[in-house]
Amino acid sequence: MTTAADIMHAGAQWIPATETLDRAAELMRRLDVGVLPVSDANERLCGIVTDRDIVIKCVAKGMDPSQMTCGDLCEGTPRWIDAGADVSEVLGEMESHRIKRLPVIKDKKLVGMISEADLAQHLSEEELAGFVERVYAKH
Repeated sequence: MTTAADIMHAGAQWIPATETLDRAAELMRRLDVGVLPVSDANERLCGIVTDRDIVIKCVAKGMDPSQMTCGDLCEGTPRWIDAGADVSEVLGEMESHRIKRLPVIKDKKLVGMISEADLAQHLSEEELAGFVERVYAKH
């Protein structure tokens, strides 16, 4: 059985909800990523911030990213998957919520992220095509 831990990109890093968006952008640049899981004071997942969020929800609205926090952008219930979950559960979670990146949690701690690139390395071409169609199809 292939698990989330088998396909994830290990070494994902939290950013605290209290951290400013300019700091988030700097961390994204340093890590060469476009998304960061956001943690609360107890290092529990409370959201996700993307580079697109920073641009669309802050900069494009004339807000100051040095004054706005990651927590300000977190909306709704963050999606995640347990490290021991089967790859079919990973696909189900990503497809049903139409998300392209999924934090992987083990013992309540962030252990990695799963992205489309990770899926591409572990799925057949048919499986990957089906995933892309279900996530990107307009409803």
